[in-house]
Amino acid sequence: MTATATPTKIRLKVLRQKDQGSESYWEEYVIPMKEKLNVISALMEVQKNPVTTEGRDVAPPTWDGACLEEVCGSCTMNINGAVRQACTALIEVVGDVVGDTYEVTLEPMKKFPVVRDLVVDRSRMFENLKKVKGWVPIDGSYDLGMAQPQDDQIRQVRYALSRCMTCGCCVEACPQVNERSAFVGPAALGQALLFNLHPVGKTLEKDRLDFLTGEEGITGCGNAQNCVKVCPKSVPLTRAIAQLNRDTTVYKLKRWMGLV
Repeated sequence: MTATATPTKIRLKVLRQKDQGSESYWEEYVIPMKEKLNVISALMEVQKNPVTTEGRDVAPPTWDGACLEEVCGSCTMNINGAVRQACTALIEVVGDVVGDTYEVTLEPMKKFPVVRDLVVDRSRMFENLKKVKGWVPIDGSYDLGMAQPQDDQIRQVRYALSRCMTCGCCVEACPQVNERSAFVGPAALGQALLFNLHPVGKTLEKDRLDFLTGEEGITGCGNAQNCVKVCPKSVPLTRAIAQLNRDTTVYKLKRWMGLV
């Protein structure tokens, strides 16, 4: 509906859930519109006076957040049907204008267990990092001596991959991550390449490629490219997946020939 005037109110429709074993339900709240208000700030306004549009006093909605500057990745949620960070989601940008009101629907991510309301448990992402050994091995690294100088282009790729904040946007958007698939997800693939490109992290490359050639690995990717579209940090996930496709193919050939 076309707005007839500058919106003066915000209507938040929040999908709530007491805990993982409870049924979800909707609640709506109306608060005054303020310029440059983001979703987190709007939820904080509700928190001051948690009364629904039906006039019921309720416990305020629960959400996750820390940095409020799109660095920690913890405030990821579905906002008007699109997964993104709530701290950088300005009401004026994400809200649907209906008359004199911005309407915003908030839901938790659906690929993760709900802890409460908009808070989800992202443990699976950190477990996936363990599976791909997403780290630099420290023990014995001193004995390796100084690392070889790296090409600037490789450093730039590594920096782009290192921007991942494990927010979950790419996992939420990926159609291949579901209850019927063992696919480890795009975030873990990006981190696997990051550490394969690292001079010291490369010492675990064989272990990572072994994992990525398995059921949970690269073959689970359907190349939908949703991941790179929703990534708030512009991590080059599709480039990483393409490189890992090549690397795992070469690795499997070498393994078949007994060269690794």
